[in-house]
Amino acid sequence: MDETSPHDVHLLTLVLILARRWRIIAAACVLAAVIGIALALLLPVRYTAEVTILPPQQQNSMLTSALASEFGGLNSFASLAGGGLGLKNPNDMYVSMFKSRVVEDELIRRFKLQQEYGKKYLSDTRKAFEKRAAVEGGQKDGLIHIAVQDRDPRRAADIANGYVEQFRTLSQHLAISEASQRLVFLEGQVNESKQHLAEAEDAMRNTEQKTGLIALDSQARALIESAAYLRAQIAAKQVQIEGMRAYATDQNAALTEAQQELAALRAQMQKLTGSQDVDGMIVPRGQVTEAGLEYMRKMRDVKYYEAEFGLLSRQLELARIDKAREGSLIQVVDPAYPPDKRSFPHRALIVVIASCAGLFLGILFALLQARFQYLSADPRTRSLLVRIRAAVTRREEAV
Repeated sequence: MDETSPHDVHLLTLVLILARRWRIIAAACVLAAVIGIALALLLPVRYTAEVTILPPQQQNSMLTSALASEFGGLNSFASLAGGGLGLKNPNDMYVSMFKSRVVEDELIRRFKLQQEYGKKYLSDTRKAFEKRAAVEGGQKDGLIHIAVQDRDPRRAADIANGYVEQFRTLSQHLAISEASQRLVFLEGQVNESKQHLAEAEDAMRNTEQKTGLIALDSQARALIESAAYLRAQIAAKQVQIEGMRAYATDQNAALTEAQQELAALRAQMQKLTGSQDVDGMIVPRGQVTEAGLEYMRKMRDVKYYEAEFGLLSRQLELARIDKAREGSLIQVVDPAYPPDKRSFPHRALIVVIASCAGLFLGILFALLQARFQYLSADPRTRSLLVRIRAAVTRREEAV
């Protein structure tokens, strides 16, 4: 009894068809392999050089520690520089700066890539350069990897290392790191506070000359100094929050806590002066003349700006120390060297793919040829094929 299934018969028939036409399949495979070898030899050779960079690491700053002791209860703020919840990702910022048009255009000009790529416009050259250069920020290792492809291995290494040089040139004019941003922000605040203090001292001096008052009783002076220092703490806390917004999101726990502490300081001002307005002033018991009240206002302003200037000046000095501790903005972990092995084209892979494609096309052609012969042998389809051939021939003659 024959136990051969129809599927086995069809498979054996297919093998028989391919075996009878093995020469066609082998010829197609060899032809495709020859084309693949020619293509692999004709494609331009490229080399890839890679440089690995360590961006500035966030660390606990002296400023945050000092603020914690100054205002109290800011322990979580000290962890902000160490990568607390809600910090903006610094690596993304550095990667975007490496990909900036300023850096890329300077590299194109420095290494004369517009002539090298044969482009007429700078924008087209930039697009071609971006296809040959990759800047990626590692999610696991926290490093930045820059890979550059070029047909000259030495130039590939020079361009990769040139990225670092151009980035350092760009960063000299920008406040990038957290410490740099704090420093720039606090410098402006200190200069502004210094100007206000000078104006307040001049106003108080003019009031003394006009009213003849040169001193207040001890109770009034103590109350004014307390209110002025509390008002200065509120202003310093506001400056602190504005500085934090430069490198922390609204969801940051330390930023939220700082905002709560600001609300607590304003509540203290409410109890002390009867108003949350920082311009509120305590009037001591008893009657106060108009001249005495004016003198108190001027004295309050002087005490306030003195306290504010002192707080901001201490923050500025600590920010300068943090900036000095930061060292170089970026550090090169692994500089780029001229590669000794090409990265493109992968000639063996191209030949293998071409050979496989030739094998597939040869098998397909063999099956189509067998099918055509089968249809030609069938009397019912032979006449149709003859008519189709005749119709095509007449059309060609008519043309």
